Amino acid sequence: MRWVRGVLTSPPALIGGLLTVMWLVVGLFAPIVAPLDPLANYLPLLPPNSIDPISGAHYWLGTDMLGRDVASRMIWGTRTVLIWATTATAAAFAVGIFAGLFAGFYRGRVDAVLSFLANAVLSFPVLVLYVIIIISLGASGTNIVLAVTFASAPAIFRLVRALTIDLRSRDFVQAAITQGEGDLRIMLVEILPNALRPVMVDLCLRLGYTAATIGVLGFLGLGLPPPTPDWGGMVNEGRGMAMVFPPLVIFPAAAISSLVLGLSLLADGLEEISKRQHGRAA
Repeated sequence: MRWVRGVLTSPPALIGGLLTVMWLVVGLFAPIVAPLDPLANYLPLLPPNSIDPISGAHYWLGTDMLGRDVASRMIWGTRTVLIWATTATAAAFAVGIFAGLFAGFYRGRVDAVLSFLANAVLSFPVLVLYVIIIISLGASGTNIVLAVTFASAPAIFRLVRALTIDLRSRDFVQAAITQGEGDLRIMLVEILPNALRPVMVDLCLRLGYTAATIGVLGFLGLGLPPPTPDWGGMVNEGRGMAMVFPPLVIFPAAAISSLVLGLSLLADGLEEISKRQHGRAA
């Protein structure tokens, strides 16, 4: 309840949460919300708010070069982006959290090896890593998850490692060690729950970064294979007609920007709430 009250009293968290929930609802109910089949071909390059003279179908955002309804493709693209962004982010956090817990808890050689590997990966530009991995493995949802996990897990590892080193020296962890509790139980029950606040803030930010990354990969032609509805792929398909028919680029680009903005504002708001509550507790 404290977090709910905190969100309601924090403008960034409230606005970000509303934007995020809006896209989440659109993605969940895409089969109901979408007015038409996103893969069906109708009349090409109709402007927004057009009506098909034959079928009477209403194209709220117009149609693309192949005659597909832009609004329906954007709605189904919401589900595509959310599913793969969430899956990729969850995989990256699973790897980063467990590696960070082990490195921060055991230190020594385990910490040295894992830190070296993380620093080696972080020394490369993230986008370059994505492009190299996708080109090497091929464009697919599974390979996007692998690329995001490989490129993002090291930064998550460093955050969790630092938090674990700090919490490892606290009295409640030392008491658990003295009582003979297992190392894995201490890491998962004693340390991880107390590290969740900064981790949750980073999760919101990274989820937005991943959604933007999927859009960038789609724009570069390295995202999900067509004809899968994908915001970045829609921008890529419409860029050749951007000067003549800008809605093909404007609408999906605005969708990506609003989702990333919502997650970023939510992360800023949660960080503000966390600091506020921590200050009151102190």
